[in-house]
Amino acid sequence: MDAQTTAQSWFDPHGADAEVAGAEPSREIHRPWQSFMTARLVLGVVLAALETALYATGTAHNQLPVFISGAYMVATIGSKWFISPRLLGQSFTKSWGALVGIDLLTFSALQMLQDSSSTINYTPLFALPILVASVLGSLRLALGTAAGITVLMLAGSLWPYLSDASASAPYVVQSALSGIGYFAIAWLANQLSTRLASEGQRARQSQLAASIQRQVNELVIESLPDGVMIVDEHGCVRSANPAARTLLGSQQALHAAVFDLRDEPGWAPLLNLMRLSVNMGQSHEGDVTIRHGTQGPLRVHARTRLATSPGLSAESLCVIFLQDQRKLEASMRTEKLAGMGRLSTAVAHEIRNPLSAISQANALLDEDITDPRLKRLTAMVSQNAKRLEKIVNDILNVARVQPYDQDHLVPGIPLTTTTHRICTDWALQCACQQRLSLHLGEQNISVQFDNDHLRRVLVNLLDNALRYTEDQPDAIQVVYSAGDGQTATLMVWSDSARMDQSVERHLFEPFFSSDSRSSGLGLYICRELCERHGASLTYQRSVRPTRNRDREGNAFVIVFQRASAPIAGTAADTLTTPWQPNLY
Repeated sequence: MDAQTTAQSWFDPHGADAEVAGAEPSREIHRPWQSFMTARLVLGVVLAALETALYATGTAHNQLPVFISGAYMVATIGSKWFISPRLLGQSFTKSWGALVGIDLLTFSALQMLQDSSSTINYTPLFALPILVASVLGSLRLALGTAAGITVLMLAGSLWPYLSDASASAPYVVQSALSGIGYFAIAWLANQLSTRLASEGQRARQSQLAASIQRQVNELVIESLPDGVMIVDEHGCVRSANPAARTLLGSQQALHAAVFDLRDEPGWAPLLNLMRLSVNMGQSHEGDVTIRHGTQGPLRVHARTRLATSPGLSAESLCVIFLQDQRKLEASMRTEKLAGMGRLSTAVAHEIRNPLSAISQANALLDEDITDPRLKRLTAMVSQNAKRLEKIVNDILNVARVQPYDQDHLVPGIPLTTTTHRICTDWALQCACQQRLSLHLGEQNISVQFDNDHLRRVLVNLLDNALRYTEDQPDAIQVVYSAGDGQTATLMVWSDSARMDQSVERHLFEPFFSSDSRSSGLGLYICRELCERHGASLTYQRSVRPTRNRDREGNAFVIVFQRASAPIAGTAADTLTTPWQPNLY
């Protein structure tokens, strides 16, 4: 089923008409069908009993009406129990003959066979087949049935008219007037039945639309990230979505279909806010704190809406919307960081050119002076200019990070040899060979990563480790583990002190740093680079053996995706990266 068909079945009224008409054709005619069949059966029993009684008492001397009425009773019993409900259609079909035709023949025969002394008039019984044809058939079929009955009645009064015109004239007029009445009955009954059928179909369509809308609303409410509860004026929670039950933090709230806000003392702020809204008859909102059991306090922003007016006699219901303040603050922080990122990128672009001019002018000035005091000043200018240049490059590099694309990755790099080379170069540059310890093993597995990007990630992690460790042997360790068959793990461990919870919570966020001299982009860029290559970077506390004793420290763990085959030489260096643009 395509999207167009699906949309039509949901929202198109013609599609709903077809669905309802095709799904419930029997329900529309089941009740009138059973009513007419029961009426015909009762009429057949009454006629059979009447004719039998007339013949038994000697009032009637002809046995044929008794047999005709008995046969009609049997026919009505068979039609009620053996013919399924159906419409009669537009023309004179077999169904019409089995129902309306039998009625016409029976009533006509009884009318013609009655004695001259009998005062029983069977012509009103013709209204029953007309009603059957009008309700179960079309207007054309109903008018045709009325016309046939009128012709039969006029034909029955024609023979007495030929023998004695003056005496039988009232019978002809009566037949004509009865025929006109039958036409009116046929038209009115058909119009009423059509109107009732249309109203019934429209009501079923409305019920179907309401049912679909209710299911959609329930699905939307169930999937909302914010909590939604329906509470009565006594504090009983009639309904709650999974988010609201999770925020309440109770096993009763998670599993019970209906629960009471008065059952838990920690829910008292919500109960008080609900009662305030119900008593004042208006909506309220505010920040409340939910406490439950051993869990810490949870700050929630709650908004109430009244479902019914307090002036009505019906019970008032209150809808409470709950929003976790942590998610709200995280969303605001993300928007703030995005705005800061855009502003910082614009500022960095504006600073880059003046900074290059300052660096060049300082270099030219340094060549022309020989005074040691002035040399120290130019060195300070050069050092701070390089620091500013690094911050500008970090900010611009964040904006250049590309998403992970498997098709544009190099085949792979040998992880252990590349890591050994990068760590050795870094240790020589920082003069901390004794402090760094490598545990890389002999297995050289290829991973999906860029050589320059791996150097940047490891150097950043090692610089951070060096900043917060003491000058002790094995204070910094780089440990390799094979992982499962699809991944490989590299851990940069340091014996530094445990981070504060506030620092750990925002560790990988941009522009966040506990050091005033840092831009706060190092770990953020490292994580972005790892994710670009399908790897992950996480932080954890870990215990590692050192020369003195086992010590607990901070560990940054990189989980790489294994490559199909390593590349040869320095092919990875030829890949153009966002950190080193291709100038040629």
